[in-house]
Amino acid sequence: MISTGKQSPGTLAGILEKIHPYVDFFHLREKRWTNQEMVTTIHLFISKGIPLEKIIINSRIEVAQSMHTHGVQLTHTADVEMVRKAHGSLYIGCSVHSLGRAVYADEHGADFLLYGHIFETQSKPGLKPRGLSSLKNIAQNTKTPVIAIGGITPENTPVVVENGATGVAVLSGILLSDDPVKAAQKYRKALDEKRLN
Repeated sequence: MISTGKQSPGTLAGILEKIHPYVDFFHLREKRWTNQEMVTTIHLFISKGIPLEKIIINSRIEVAQSMHTHGVQLTHTADVEMVRKAHGSLYIGCSVHSLGRAVYADEHGADFLLYGHIFETQSKPGLKPRGLSSLKNIAQNTKTPVIAIGGITPENTPVVVENGATGVAVLSGILLSDDPVKAAQKYRKALDEKRLN
């Protein structure tokens, strides 16, 4: 699950407290927040019983390192190899938008790849989705787990997994839903059932 940029730390913490049992990782992606706001929010998460090992920080390597979160999510332009050499203990995700970049991240130390957008999504209006065939191509040409993002629903999760995704990343589908717990449970069920089949 990825934060939306539309909710306060308190709102996020309140939702996460209820849904973290159904979510593998929570990617704190608040680009406008300062490092201190990130740190304060992580302390709030901890106070709500949200495990540090489920928290991934967007880009802020120093925050991830100092707070001992599970890892960091790098942008598609970041030097994965340099981060791996300097911060070997961090779990490193990398956003990728092409096969070439995916292969580079795969070969230079990324622990997972975040790829999309797969389907049409309100967060990318007017941009053509990359689609399932490109997802399959990425998955077939890399060894690193690929997490699909963009327009993912519980209903299309199975076909995303069939096309090579190890998991899915969701923003508004959970955090902005009327019932975040129910939404998280639906995604969890869709993933678990597909993995068992």
